[in-house]
Order: sequence, then C-alpha cells, then structure tokens
Amino acid sequence: RQWYQRSSTALCTTSSSKGTIRLCDMRAQALCDQHAKMFEEPEDSTTKSFFSEIISSISDVKFSSCGRYMVSRDYLTVKLWDLNMDSKPIETYNVHEYLRSKLCSLYENDCIFDKFEVVWGGPSNSILTGSYNNFFRIFDRTNNKDACFEASRESAKPKAQLKHCKVGVGPKRRKDEISVEMLDFNHKILHAHWHPTDNVIAVAATNNLYLFTGK
Repeated sequence: RQWYQRSSTALCTTSSSKGTIRLCDMRAQALCDQHAKMFEEPEDSTTKSFFSEIISSISDVKFSSCGRYMVSRDYLTVKLWDLNMDSKPIETYNVHEYLRSKLCSLYENDCIFDKFEVVWGGPSNSILTGSYNNFFRIFDRTNNKDACFEASRESAKPKAQLKHCKVGVGPKRRKDEISVEMLDFNHKILHAHWHPTDNVIAVAATNNLYLFTGK
C-alpha cells in the first residue's frame, strides 16, 4: 500500500508485511523503486513467534499536519515515527495487547488479518484507532493518557456522553471491566476520521457510521 503526505505530494510511503516502512521522495525520482529512508523497529527475538510477521504488517500510515512525523498502525500497536530518525519509533501505544494470548484463535477465524486505520486529531496531539467490540481508542500525546470508548446506539443518543471501556484479563477483574472472552470480534471499527479543524470524529462500525463531537 502507498500513503502520501498531505502537505507535500512529493513524499509517499510504502509498507511491507514485515513491518518496514519505506519513505520515497518523488522529487528525486518519479519511480518509487528505491527509498530515501526505511523505518523499521528492531525485532525482539525473545517474543518472536509464528504470528510475529502477521501482526507486524502495517495496515495504515498517516503523516502529521506539520509534516515532521508519521503514525503507523499494525495489528496490536500504534507507532509514532520522527521522519528524521528512522532507527526506531519515538512513541509506541498498545491498542489491544490483551489479544496477544488469543492470536491462535484470531488466526483461525481470520481476524488477525483485519486492517485497522489510524488518524491524527487536532494539531497532531491526539491519535485515534479502532478495535473489536466496536471499541475505539484515543491516545492523548499531550497528557500521555489514553481512553477506550464504545460506538453504540446508546452512546449516539442526543446529549449522551461516551463512557470509558476497560477490558479485564484473567479470572479476577473489576466490575466495570469486560472480560476479553466476551469481546465480539464480528463488531469492529476498521475505519475512522477526525475533522482537521473541529473536534469531531467519525467511526464506521459494521454497517453503521457514528459521529461524535467534543467540547
């Protein structure tokens, strides 16, 4: 797949199934058969498994409005890259790490091949991406916080407020947590968009489109 930088169509990226991102500058050459930079996180040999290459496959890349950064989404994480530093991401966010123990089941039902989008919010201070059970997660880079919400008919009612969602792992979990065993993998948010100037987001959940606005 290819992604272009909105502020300068001369820059574009391509990705591979192994998690590498190649940055191409078409001002140097129109044919993108050679890259200007390659962004790749060193592989941790201690966590390598049969699923390593599958979950590291890049499903989406977005450039920041300032053109300095880009954000990428693989199956389990969101990574933030500085275009001036290609050795490793400067920030990594876990989207649904609690699914790592479920990779075998997700492989059998083909969910592991789902392609989630990732979007910037505001002046590149926030990042939004989707998950299962109609959950979507927002990462606030300014306060170093993240929150998980559910797109549902209840949350879409007038004057309704989004409630935080938490997923519990193991036999002991809090009352406000949903068990990972209860997640609905048929309901997922693969596509999302954040208005470039207003605090309005749109998420697509199965055959429904939800719009949320914040103060």
